[in-house]
Amino acid sequence: MDQLSGKKILIADDEPSVRALVKKLLSKNYIVLEANDGEEAVNIAFSQKPDLILMDILMPKMDGLTACYAIKMNQATKAIPVVMLTAVDYELNKKLSKDIMGACGYITKPFSSRDLRDTIGQFLTGSK
Repeated sequence: MDQLSGKKILIADDEPSVRALVKKLLSKNYIVLEANDGEEAVNIAFSQKPDLILMDILMPKMDGLTACYAIKMNQATKAIPVVMLTAVDYELNKKLSKDIMGACGYITKPFSSRDLRDTIGQFLTGSK
């Protein structure tokens, strides 16, 4: 059995089409959890402890940067890698995401399935 099988990935995005696409790309190899907004993402992160989180920046209730920060500031979830998955391709956002909010990576939409899998593989290979 693949060492990545059974790993949980949380996709937090307010666009159902993006969540559906990511789920389709990943569900063969991972357990995919979904959140509609940042607040739900934080709650799922605390309760389910996913192995990796893919987080959109622009979401209702709580944006992805704030959600990432909340996850990284909590002792129980701070080790979970958070990769920002967003259409916002500003260097300032990339810097803020990584340096201030604690994100581990940054993927810009539209993305290729290969980029997505490669990025996930960087963070999940050998963990746990």
